[in-house]
Amino acid sequence: MRELRVDMFSTVDGFGGGGPRPAAYWGYDGPGLSGWIAAQAAEEHVMLMGATTYRQMSEIVATGDDPSFPRMAELPKIVFSKTLKPPLTWANTTIIDEPVETAVPALKAMADGLPMRTIGSASLVRSLFRHGLVDRVRTMVFPMIHGEEGEAPVFAELPALELDLTGTTVLDDRLVLLDYRVGGPIAPAPE
Repeated sequence: MRELRVDMFSTVDGFGGGGPRPAAYWGYDGPGLSGWIAAQAAEEHVMLMGATTYRQMSEIVATGDDPSFPRMAELPKIVFSKTLKPPLTWANTTIIDEPVETAVPALKAMADGLPMRTIGSASLVRSLFRHGLVDRVRTMVFPMIHGEEGEAPVFAELPALELDLTGTTVLDDRLVLLDYRVGGPIAPAPE
């Protein structure tokens, strides 16, 4: 069965966007983070995303000069959308307009398929978690607290789940990657 991995970037207090520093990666780019991103792109996998992330990423990739962009164009991509229509501008992209809860189990059941990984797509990620379809979650924690200025809480509206830590990595002496295997729902506390 194919693995489905969710990768999230988060502040210490769990925000994925906004805040006092709007720069890419909140200004914490460095050789370790760049190397990690390049290593993820180099792995053979299928990128899953929603329509909003597709629109944003396809525009960024079309106009940007990041060294990972050509590789991202080569990778197969699946967009879950009822609004996008072919032809799409980003190469190797397939639109699926079926519900996630039926389409993703069929994709995961493909024995000879590549692992799958989400990029962005908060609403898609919430849906994948709600339907118990996520095998691993990796969170890159950035050393800042957005507090009152935080936007887009990355863990909001997710079901309560047990996570088993499988690894930690420190990048650029300031970012921490937490790698978890997703367990089952949290069992009630014994009485």
